[in-house]
Order: sequence, then C-alpha cells, then structure tokens
Amino acid sequence: MGSGYSKMKKQAKLFQDQMAKMQEDMQKLEVSGSAGNGLVEITLTGEKEIKKLTIKPECVDPEDVEGLQDLIIVAFNEAAKKIEENSPQNNLSMGSLPFGL
Repeated sequence: MGSGYSKMKKQAKLFQDQMAKMQEDMQKLEVSGSAGNGLVEITLTGEKEIKKLTIKPECVDPEDVEGLQDLIIVAFNEAAKKIEENSPQNNLSMGSLPFGL
C-alpha cells in the first residue's frame, strides 16, 4: 500500500468534503416560483420545503378553488425546477470528481 493508496485516500477525503459543502449549500438555497402573473408565489428551500407562500387577495375566488390550487401547483413546480437547475449535484461533472468516478 504505497503512495497510490495514500493518494486515493486523500482524494476520497476531498470528495467527502465537496459533498458536505454541496449539502450545506443546498440547505442555504432559497428559490421562488410564481404563477398567474404573480398572483401566487412560493419560496422553497433547497430541500424543497415551503418557506413562504403568498396568495394575492384578488386571486381568491370561492367559486374557483380549483383555479387557485392549479396556480399553487404551478408555482411550486417552477420553484422546484429552479432548485434542480441550481443544484450543485446537477452541476457536478464527472471530470470534477477527484478520482474519475
């Protein structure tokens, strides 16, 4: 177990550190999605938990609850898509792995 093993061990530690940093970044990430020209807006954490939900009063129609539900779903999905696009794991290329996994 010569220097090759030592090098792999260092690279594995580097990879673990990078993964921990990415997880920390995802916990800090917040993105928003909106629907209906801003009638509904949702802010999600990087872990896809709702942090904030804003519904403008003019959007609330007791006769059209389904319409409001659809706007909430669209806003959530837009924010969730932004999380995927901003995810460090999504931007991780095989070339950036420390030992070419």
